[in-house]
Amino acid sequence: MKYQKQIDKIILKALREDIGSGDITTMATISKNQKGTANLIVKENGIVAGVEITKRVFTLFDNKLKIKSFLKDGDKGKTQDIILKISGRIASILSAERTALNFLQRMSGIATLSKKFSEEIKYTKAKIIDTRKTVPGLRILDKRAVELGGCKNHRLGLFDMFLIKDNHIAAAGSISTAVKGCKKLIKVKNKKFKIEVETENLDQVNEAIESGVDIIMLDNFEISVMKKAVELIKNKAKVEASGGITLETVREIAETGVDYISVGALTHSVKALDISLDIES
Repeated sequence: MKYQKQIDKIILKALREDIGSGDITTMATISKNQKGTANLIVKENGIVAGVEITKRVFTLFDNKLKIKSFLKDGDKGKTQDIILKISGRIASILSAERTALNFLQRMSGIATLSKKFSEEIKYTKAKIIDTRKTVPGLRILDKRAVELGGCKNHRLGLFDMFLIKDNHIAAAGSISTAVKGCKKLIKVKNKKFKIEVETENLDQVNEAIESGVDIIMLDNFEISVMKKAVELIKNKAKVEASGGITLETVREIAETGVDYISVGALTHSVKALDISLDIES
């Protein structure tokens, strides 16, 4: 699994947060060596994501648990589908249950919403991309869920791509000055980074074109102005649309000819998919 060490740290931290000095309810009600089987069950239709993470939660907590998969990451889950069957010490299953479900439900919710967005624009050239509006500490998992829903990742953080936003422009004095600073740093680091600029009007679009950037973001542009911007840019840079984009508006935006559409809602206001864990009686 990609980023395995980082993911294991996230999981172990989450388990410590939940269990602390011990799961006192399970200690009081379940025999330590009692064995059984539990099923993780889909309660509403959606894209299942976080299956491998969920398996890792249980095996990190108790490596003697046996897990059988019925659905894999990226599969369409239907109501009452079994995702995983977990067998072994019931106390271990119950103690790790909430941590596992928190990851699985959130990631599946992100993947499900991402799939809806990707389906809306599948007949256009545009690609839906995510943002950095993720839960602190969970960005790797949030962005993996976006991919499993059929969308693309933007930058992982502040370190892997230049994105000159309005405040950078205001502080630097102009787009051209900010871009020059980025190009200077590229030479110093002797490493290639893409440069993207956020624009708010056509004058800024023209300045970004003249500055020779890789991507031009059109932030909160009206459709008519967005079309003009796309025509201006042509093949001089990639074009990203951004700002308050919804399932109701995304197709019309994609049809303007933009290359990317960034949607913060994929990760910042997602609804968890309804999934439960049930002990077999």
